[in-house]
Amino acid sequence: MSREALQRLLQEHPQRLWRGQAAAPQGVATAWPVLDTVLGEWPRGALTEIYSSVDGIGELRLVLPAVAELSRREKRWVLWLTPPYLPYAPALAAAGMDLSRMLLVHPRKRLDSLWVLEQALRGGTCSAVLAWPPFLAPAQLRRLQLAAEEGQSVAFFFHKAEEEGSHSLAALRLRLAPTPSGLRVQVRKRRAGLPGEGEVSFPEQMAWSFAPGGH
Repeated sequence: MSREALQRLLQEHPQRLWRGQAAAPQGVATAWPVLDTVLGEWPRGALTEIYSSVDGIGELRLVLPAVAELSRREKRWVLWLTPPYLPYAPALAAAGMDLSRMLLVHPRKRLDSLWVLEQALRGGTCSAVLAWPPFLAPAQLRRLQLAAEEGQSVAFFFHKAEEEGSHSLAALRLRLAPTPSGLRVQVRKRRAGLPGEGEVSFPEQMAWSFAPGGH
């Protein structure tokens, strides 16, 4: 998809319906009691960085309840940018995702990825952005954070653990490790809050969110 086509798609979405509504709440419920305790809510209008040792240990299942709720509640896109595997539509639908709100984008060039991210975050037409971005310099992160604030999106950036640096401009930074029943979630940074950690146990019937053969 060209830049021009994507920009038209974002602009033609019923953005005015969203901006005409009452002010958005400050956060989005996680739907996980343990996370409610250690981090409160997923921040809106801000970046959340999620670091894990390998793709597919459950990072999508962690955010999926909130993203599915946003897809049903708001007349805005849920943008997936360069996921490592194809999102598995039957599992997403079973989790309550409105698939008609999904927008999957795989830019060919690094600079195109950054452009898509900024457009999606700033435009106000995406309720949530799930991205597996390339390395982001501090100036680029700051620009994307400002874009998220303007568009009031919930933004999840997924990274490998070895990419984690010592400083972050994100409002929330998590580090994940697998456990026999789910994930250990370590809050490395939280805006206006202290670090903490907890263990999330996934229901056995909770389906994978990537296509079979992926994670």
